[in-house]
Amino acid sequence: MQDTQIRNIVEAALLAAGRPLSLDHLAGVFGIEAPDRDQLRAVLEQLREEYAERGIMLAEVASGYRIQTREQMSQWVSRLWEDRPQRYTRALLETLALIAYRQPITRGEIEEIRGVSVSTTIIRSLSERGWIRIVGHRDVPGKPAMYATTREFLDYFGLRRLDELPSLAELRDLDSLNVELDLREPGSFAAAAAPAETDTRAEHAQHESGEGEHALHAPGELPAEDATMGTASAADETDQAEAVSNVVPLKQPRSS
Repeated sequence: MQDTQIRNIVEAALLAAGRPLSLDHLAGVFGIEAPDRDQLRAVLEQLREEYAERGIMLAEVASGYRIQTREQMSQWVSRLWEDRPQRYTRALLETLALIAYRQPITRGEIEEIRGVSVSTTIIRSLSERGWIRIVGHRDVPGKPAMYATTREFLDYFGLRRLDELPSLAELRDLDSLNVELDLREPGSFAAAAAPAETDTRAEHAQHESGEGEHALHAPGELPAEDATMGTASAADETDQAEAVSNVVPLKQPRSS
């Protein structure tokens, strides 16, 4: 099979899949005529170079490869959908960040660092979207569950490995991060916005005035008794809704 045909098949598979494809998945598309992994890598590199000056790009994430819109195109591509993406709550962003940077971590440890109770809705929302999972139980009284991020989390944020996470200094202003997420989804760090889907099981969507700014700290940066991240009450946090957007690597409007 000629390289041009291999490239066209790989490109078509990536566009049709709607999710990242690994080298094994791509090889499986060819059946008994499957090219070897080196050929597939060479073809993928060709596609990456071909897309260099275009509005789409080939991205490698934790689960494999996908074709997605470039971040710079998001403000135009997002107009394909009428609904605006729902904003992430500060409480959800802080909880997800702590799990990502301090994993494995228990709910109690998150609450100790943040200084407020973690709403069950937050944990459920993150779990249902496949961003976090239970990886074990802490060997202490009560055996609390320990949470860590998933491969789906890496895929959503356009990462291959946890060591590609941005530095904590870049995440200190969570309000700015929310604006960026509004513009950059899916992949959040590289693509366009998909339609928002409100979590109907979330509690009342409400932002209370007077919520303090919360700082994120690297592991060991502050002792537990000093590691508070804001002044919002537990009751205020419980009333917040965790509404986040679904991800579509590349979505095109139907032709009329």
